[in-house]
Formats: sequence, C-alpha cells, structure tokens
Amino acid sequence: MDLATLVPVMRRLALRAGEVIMAVYNSPDFTVRSKSDASPVTEADEAADALISAGLRAAFPDVVLVTEEQAASHAQTARSFLIVDPLDGTKEFVQRRGDFTVNIAYVRDGVPVAGIVYAPAQGRLF
Repeated sequence: MDLATLVPVMRRLALRAGEVIMAVYNSPDFTVRSKSDASPVTEADEAADALISAGLRAAFPDVVLVTEEQAASHAQTARSFLIVDPLDGTKEFVQRRGDFTVNIAYVRDGVPVAGIVYAPAQGRLF
C-alpha cells in the first residue's frame, strides 16, 4: 500500500462523509434504529458508510475492507486491511452533543499504519 496515495483518499472521504453526517445532524429530525447488538444506527451512519466504502473500494479494489456498518465484513481475515467506523459516537450524535468522529485506518499485520479521525461538528481533522 502506497501511503502517499492512501492518506489523501482517506482525508477526502472523511471530509465528504463529515458533510453528509452534518447534513443529517443539522436537520430537524432523523430516524434512529437499533442494530442487532442494540446499539443505535442512523441514516447518517449508513450514508457515511456507503460513501466511504464506495470511495475506498474504487481506489483500492484489492484491499480488504472492514466497516462497522457492514456486519458481513467482520468475518474477513487478512494481514492488511482498511477499517472504517463511519460515525463513531452515534449516541452522542443522536443527543446532538457534537462528540462524534469519522474513523478510517489502514492496518498491516495487526498494527495501524495510517489513519484519519475527523470530528465534523468541531471541524477538527487528525
């Protein structure tokens, strides 16, 4: 994996996902459902996941992708993979507390070697 290529893609996708998330966050109302583990999920989680997943698959079609919102991806095994939590802190999102992030990382041999954490409500990118 060429990190010089990967990092700008992760950055662009995190910022775009943040825009999608904030559009839902700033809307007057949104639907909250429960996943099988009883944790909340919103349309913002799903829209951000779809955007990030599509972007990563287009840019890196041969790299395994694991995402929080796609349970089937959790069973995959690989030495290197991309991992995504498109909206970490859904409970805070639902309560409109602003403490949530978009997380994208590349893991090689069990060690994260590159990652982006974006807090869209705070406008902070790490």
